[in-house]
Amino acid sequence: MAGKKVVDAVAARLAANWTLCAIIDDDTSGQGTGDGKPYVTIEYPVSAENQITVGAPGNNVFRESGAFRIVLSFSTGSGLSQPLDWIDQLRALFRGKQFDGVTTWAPSPAAVDNSNYVGGRFLISFSTPYFADIFA
Repeated sequence: MAGKKVVDAVAARLAANWTLCAIIDDDTSGQGTGDGKPYVTIEYPVSAENQITVGAPGNNVFRESGAFRIVLSFSTGSGLSQPLDWIDQLRALFRGKQFDGVTTWAPSPAAVDNSNYVGGRFLISFSTPYFADIFA
């Protein structure tokens, strides 16, 4: 899981720039908004931290790198046009950006296949690699 600095920065950027549907902080139950409307979640499937500099206690650079995943959930049967449009807008929010000490690279394109259909929902997602430096 990503460190708090990264989690807070990504969540703040999404909240400040996304108004098309609800943002669910933690959808472990799979219930979403409860009304069947689209929503978005953030996941942090992979991260690591490495020491970049040595010899300066308190001022050494530690670099966290990893990827976060944005998942957009729609009810099935609504077609692909809106999900694909929205996922591209979400990808643009994080493509090659620097914010709150986090640097992001190129978001992956979203895949569409039979695995997108889960429990009456259409899930479409992308992952964005990132890094953030911590000084300690």
